Amino acid sequence: MIQGNLDKKLSQLNSLCKGTMIEHLGIELTEIGNQYLCGKMPVDYRTIQPLGWVHGGAFITLAETLGSVASSLELDLDKQYCVGIEINANHLKSVKSGYVHGKATPIHIGRKTQVWEVRITNDKDELVCISRMTLAVLE
Repeated sequence: MIQGNLDKKLSQLNSLCKGTMIEHLGIELTEIGNQYLCGKMPVDYRTIQPLGWVHGGAFITLAETLGSVASSLELDLDKQYCVGIEINANHLKSVKSGYVHGKATPIHIGRKTQVWEVRITNDKDELVCISRMTLAVLE
Protein backbone atom coordinates (compact mmCIF):
# COMPACT_ATOMS: atom_id res chain seq x y z
CA MET A 1 0.00 0.00 0.00
CA ILE A 2 1.28 3.49 -0.85
CA GLN A 3 1.79 5.42 2.40
CA GLY A 4 3.23 8.73 3.56
CA ASN A 5 2.67 12.35 2.63
CA LEU A 6 1.12 13.32 -0.71
CA ASP A 7 4.41 14.32 -2.40
CA LYS A 8 5.96 11.02 -1.35
CA LYS A 9 2.88 9.12 -2.62
CA LEU A 10 3.12 10.89 -5.97
CA SER A 11 6.80 10.01 -6.26
CA GLN A 12 6.09 6.37 -5.33
CA LEU A 13 3.26 6.15 -7.86
CA ASN A 14 5.41 7.57 -10.66
CA SER A 15 8.15 5.07 -9.75
CA LEU A 16 5.69 2.19 -10.16
CA CYS A 17 5.08 3.32 -13.77
CA LYS A 18 8.68 2.74 -14.86
CA GLY A 19 9.00 0.11 -17.56
CA THR A 20 5.30 0.25 -18.48
CA MET A 21 3.19 1.73 -21.27
CA ILE A 22 2.60 4.67 -18.94
CA GLU A 23 6.30 5.56 -19.00
CA HIS A 24 6.57 4.77 -22.73
CA LEU A 25 3.87 7.35 -23.54
CA GLY A 26 5.48 9.93 -21.23
CA ILE A 27 2.53 10.05 -18.83
CA GLU A 28 3.41 11.67 -15.52
CA LEU A 29 1.25 11.82 -12.41
CA THR A 30 1.38 15.46 -11.31
CA GLU A 31 -1.00 16.08 -8.41
CA ILE A 32 -2.80 14.02 -5.81
CA GLY A 33 -5.48 15.19 -3.43
CA ASN A 34 -8.56 14.16 -1.52
CA GLN A 35 -10.39 11.97 -4.06
CA TYR A 36 -8.65 13.24 -7.18
CA LEU A 37 -5.54 12.52 -9.21
CA CYS A 38 -4.02 14.59 -12.00
CA GLY A 39 -1.53 13.72 -14.70
CA LYS A 40 -0.18 14.95 -18.01
CA MET A 41 0.87 13.40 -21.29
CA PRO A 42 3.02 14.96 -24.02
CA VAL A 43 1.69 15.43 -27.51
CA ASP A 44 4.55 13.92 -29.51
CA TYR A 45 5.49 11.04 -31.81
CA ARG A 46 4.40 8.50 -29.16
CA THR A 47 0.87 9.85 -28.73
CA ILE A 48 -0.25 11.20 -32.12
CA GLN A 49 -1.97 9.55 -35.08
CA PRO A 50 -0.96 10.08 -38.75
CA LEU A 51 -2.77 13.44 -39.06
CA GLY A 52 -0.70 14.80 -36.17
CA TRP A 53 -3.47 14.93 -33.54
CA VAL A 54 -3.53 13.05 -30.26
CA HIS A 55 -4.62 9.48 -30.96
CA GLY A 56 -7.92 8.52 -29.33
CA GLY A 57 -6.22 5.48 -27.83
CA ALA A 58 -3.68 7.75 -26.14
CA PHE A 59 -6.51 9.74 -24.54
CA ILE A 60 -8.01 6.45 -23.32
CA THR A 61 -4.64 5.34 -21.93
CA LEU A 62 -4.28 8.59 -19.98
CA ALA A 63 -7.86 8.30 -18.69
CA GLU A 64 -7.50 4.65 -17.69
CA THR A 65 -4.18 5.32 -15.99
CA LEU A 66 -5.61 8.15 -13.89
CA GLY A 67 -8.86 6.33 -13.09
CA SER A 68 -7.14 3.07 -12.17
CA VAL A 69 -4.50 4.65 -9.98
CA ALA A 70 -7.03 6.97 -8.30
CA SER A 71 -9.36 4.05 -7.58
CA SER A 72 -6.57 2.13 -5.88
CA LEU A 73 -5.92 5.06 -3.56
CA GLU A 74 -9.41 4.54 -2.11
CA LEU A 75 -8.64 0.96 -1.03
CA ASP A 76 -6.63 -0.95 1.52
CA LEU A 77 -4.30 -2.54 -1.05
CA ASP A 78 -3.38 -5.31 1.36
CA LYS A 79 -6.98 -6.55 1.08
CA GLN A 80 -8.42 -5.25 -2.22
CA TYR A 81 -7.60 -4.13 -5.73
CA CYS A 82 -9.52 -2.63 -8.65
CA VAL A 83 -9.79 -3.77 -12.25
CA GLY A 84 -11.36 -1.81 -15.07
CA ILE A 85 -14.54 -3.29 -16.51
CA GLU A 86 -15.67 -0.46 -18.82
CA ILE A 87 -14.31 2.80 -20.19
CA ASN A 88 -15.70 5.30 -22.67
CA ALA A 89 -14.55 8.62 -24.02
CA ASN A 90 -15.86 11.51 -26.03
CA HIS A 91 -13.17 13.22 -28.08
CA LEU A 92 -14.22 16.87 -28.24
CA LYS A 93 -11.30 18.76 -29.73
CA SER A 94 -8.05 17.88 -31.48
CA VAL A 95 -4.67 18.67 -29.95
CA LYS A 96 -1.49 18.97 -32.02
CA SER A 97 1.16 20.19 -29.58
CA GLY A 98 2.10 20.71 -25.96
CA TYR A 99 0.58 18.52 -23.27
CA VAL A 100 -2.82 17.18 -22.40
CA HIS A 101 -3.75 17.27 -18.73
CA GLY A 102 -6.17 14.89 -17.02
CA LYS A 103 -8.00 15.00 -13.71
CA ALA A 104 -9.77 11.93 -12.33
CA THR A 105 -12.59 12.46 -9.82
CA PRO A 106 -15.01 9.92 -8.39
CA ILE A 107 -18.65 9.65 -9.38
CA HIS A 108 -19.26 6.59 -7.19
CA ILE A 109 -17.08 4.77 -4.65
CA GLY A 110 -18.83 1.64 -3.48
CA ARG A 111 -17.92 -1.64 -1.83
CA LYS A 112 -17.97 -3.58 -5.13
CA THR A 113 -17.62 -0.93 -7.85
CA GLN A 114 -16.16 2.49 -8.44
CA VAL A 115 -16.95 4.94 -11.25
CA TRP A 116 -14.50 7.72 -12.13
CA GLU A 117 -14.73 10.68 -14.51
CA VAL A 118 -11.58 11.89 -16.22
CA ARG A 119 -11.61 15.34 -17.80
CA ILE A 120 -8.73 15.97 -20.23
CA THR A 121 -7.76 19.50 -21.24
CA ASN A 122 -5.13 21.11 -23.46
CA ASP A 123 -2.52 23.66 -22.34
CA LYS A 124 -5.17 26.41 -22.67
CA ASP A 125 -7.40 24.54 -20.18
CA GLU A 126 -9.95 23.76 -22.93
CA LEU A 127 -11.83 20.47 -22.54
CA VAL A 128 -10.63 18.10 -25.29
CA CYS A 129 -11.83 14.72 -24.02
CA ILE A 130 -14.10 13.42 -21.28
CA SER A 131 -14.05 9.83 -20.14
CA ARG A 132 -15.90 7.67 -17.63
CA MET A 133 -14.47 4.46 -16.21
CA THR A 134 -16.12 1.71 -14.18
CA LEU A 135 -13.98 -0.55 -11.99
CA ALA A 136 -14.73 -3.70 -10.04
CA VAL A 137 -13.39 -3.86 -6.47
CA LEU A 138 -11.98 -7.34 -5.81
CA GLU A 139 -10.70 -9.04 -2.65
